[in-house]
Amino acid sequence: MVGRCVAHRGVLFTGAMKLPLSAVSLGVALLAFAPVAFATLTPVPTHAQARVAAVQVRVAPDRPDWTYALGEPVRFRVAVTADQHLLTGTTVTYRVGPEMMPAPERTATLPAEGLVIDGGTLSQPGFIRCAVTVDIGGKTYRAVATAGFAPEQIQPTQKDPADFDAFWRAGLDELAKIPLEARQTLLPDASTDTVNVYHVSFRTWGGGGRTPARVYGILCVPKAPGRYPAVLNVPGAGVRPYAGMKDLAARGIITLQIGIHGIPVNLPQELYDQLGSGALNGYPTFHLENRDTYYYRRVYLGCVRANDFLVSLPEFDGRNLLVTGGSQGGHLSIVTAALDPRVQALAAYYPAYSDVTGYLHGRAGGWPHMMRPDVRTGAPSAHATPEKIAVTGYYDAVNFARRLKVPSHFAWGYNDEVCPPTSMYAAYNVITAPKQLTLALETGHNTVPEETDLITAWIAARVGVK
Repeated sequence: MVGRCVAHRGVLFTGAMKLPLSAVSLGVALLAFAPVAFATLTPVPTHAQARVAAVQVRVAPDRPDWTYALGEPVRFRVAVTADQHLLTGTTVTYRVGPEMMPAPERTATLPAEGLVIDGGTLSQPGFIRCAVTVDIGGKTYRAVATAGFAPEQIQPTQKDPADFDAFWRAGLDELAKIPLEARQTLLPDASTDTVNVYHVSFRTWGGGGRTPARVYGILCVPKAPGRYPAVLNVPGAGVRPYAGMKDLAARGIITLQIGIHGIPVNLPQELYDQLGSGALNGYPTFHLENRDTYYYRRVYLGCVRANDFLVSLPEFDGRNLLVTGGSQGGHLSIVTAALDPRVQALAAYYPAYSDVTGYLHGRAGGWPHMMRPDVRTGAPSAHATPEKIAVTGYYDAVNFARRLKVPSHFAWGYNDEVCPPTSMYAAYNVITAPKQLTLALETGHNTVPEETDLITAWIAARVGVK
């Protein structure tokens, strides 16, 4: 898989054009950028006693679209700069191989004419990642670049349970028997001239004893009289407070941003930090051995219950309902749109929990990576038992994606090391409803303004606002 490093002239080939590496803005993974002091960096201007410099590590595949045919080789170009000048004679360490899979560590010295790493190729659809680190001035800098090989052909490894639909139909029937019992508290300090902001809660499936489970969130409603479309925002992983989506509400959309842990979402940050490192640490695998009590069962049904609340509002226009989110929120967007026929469209960034069984088949699986072998020993995951593997089939975004019937817009990057692109394509490629994908190739588990602007515009257009 990994060949060799070779010196090459300091240019990157882009079609018929040759661009100096320093001039390439698209297709460069710029992940390390910080000021650092050098004890030996030269030259130092004669009137100064020392230099500091901004260090950048850049890695890029040799194709400008980062995408290759099966069997086509990829080469990764590496450059390290200080004050925008190439550093030479510096030793870099790198690993190159299929994303998220173990790869041998190698070293190379940066020549003046540039460094090229032979990344090999793939005979099956997937991704090869090149990760480069360099130690300078006592600090380590890292950058990655990821090449896709026929990603549109990736198919899931996850099994589709025969009783999947019956299982979730039964859950929805149970949910329908639970009264909403909504509570709504105006937050005057959070409200604006055009938007009322509320802390809300409502009952959902789950809970025990005398305390029924509830979903908590932040509701934003335009102040002007009228009826409006609604957007449900489902959260990324973690435990945190929420402030609501006031900007979207100011454009004439009711928005509801929910938490998934059954606790109010307007408490001091310290509480969430303590829960995240304590009682809720590792929640994505709580009760994974039992499909009926698995943590995400309450979460998935709670997302549908959030829609019950939205459509009950007198300000709702009765028709336009969309769901959106990123990471865990991306997979919850898929789940909610598949379970709830009232949803008219979904927009998702880098969806998690997609094809989590990929690791059991020698390739990357989705967050939360519960099936990933030990990265040091290669020992199977403690969660890779027949019982737990079977339960993931009822919760994997892949099997909800198969059932989508509404338009969707997705966005992600090739460099995502939290939600690997192999896993996301496994879900995306089985969608038969209208869909579109926006790629910000160099991004990891993050978005860029151009990406979010595009998705926001798509959401507004889908619900009919400017």
